[in-house]
Amino acid sequence: MNFLKLRDDGAARFILKNFRIRKIKPLNRTPEQHELAPELIFSLSEFQFFRIFAVMQLIDSHCHLLGFKDKGELEPALERAAAAGVQRFITVGTSPKDWVPYREMHAAYAGRIDYTVGLHPCYVDAEWHHDVSQISTFFMPPHGPVALGEIGLDYFHLPKDPIQAGETMIYQEEAFRQQLMLASEFDCPVIIHSRNAFDDSLRMIDESGIDWSRIVFHCFTYGPNEIAQVNQRGGRASFTGVVTYKNAPDIREALRTQGIERLMLETDCPYLTPEPHRGKPNEPAYLADIAKRCAEALAITPDELAARTTNNTTVFFNLC
Repeated sequence: MNFLKLRDDGAARFILKNFRIRKIKPLNRTPEQHELAPELIFSLSEFQFFRIFAVMQLIDSHCHLLGFKDKGELEPALERAAAAGVQRFITVGTSPKDWVPYREMHAAYAGRIDYTVGLHPCYVDAEWHHDVSQISTFFMPPHGPVALGEIGLDYFHLPKDPIQAGETMIYQEEAFRQQLMLASEFDCPVIIHSRNAFDDSLRMIDESGIDWSRIVFHCFTYGPNEIAQVNQRGGRASFTGVVTYKNAPDIREALRTQGIERLMLETDCPYLTPEPHRGKPNEPAYLADIAKRCAEALAITPDELAARTTNNTTVFFNLC
């Protein structure tokens, strides 16, 4: 006889909804037994289930939770995530519009939700100085961020007009350079956004003199050669649901090139929904699907991957 032990009703609802399980019958227990062990315990014949995954302990190292809060969906999203084994979240700042809400979210969910501040390259314009000048105030206690980011270069979303595109690239480089100086001053981790701009991103980080061990290229979408250059300098990359896509063999090869030693996982939700959920808005609960695919690519067990990536993330961001 096989038994599936679930910690709470939320976990039960998640597994029953997301996995094909038939003819589950709760064990008969006395009220006294339930009081001593309130977990749900189900008895299953080995032929009555197709796949069941133990609830892993994961950290979503990069997500954007403001949209969930604004829609009144934050608490249900956190419950679904907990049921899937995602216990902690780093919600990443992109502009002054989300820095204060994220600080408040961290204060309300201390030990569960951490946050960062940074000016995303897609929000950089001619007035970037005003925004970046506010970053230092967030690093004052209490409720400080765990990193500066996401910052960097994005040449994919440039204006179509060549002159405007050139101006935007200059603004992005100036804002990136200034924020790298701040990160060096604060001696804090740095989350890098780099899209279609790998060489320039690498050059500017090198020129900044910042400690590469503090650098993570989030949502890594380059190949094995690029990740080797990051790793050789002491940096690392984190991976999203893109690793689950059929058309992303180079990204899975980059994952294998880096290996488990520095790996961190992220959803980048509500973007980049992993398989098999594509077509839906992304959410932290889907980190379990990303973890499963990464474990397969690295030929290790999901439990080992969860333990190693959780430790990597805890150490990198100095989570308490």
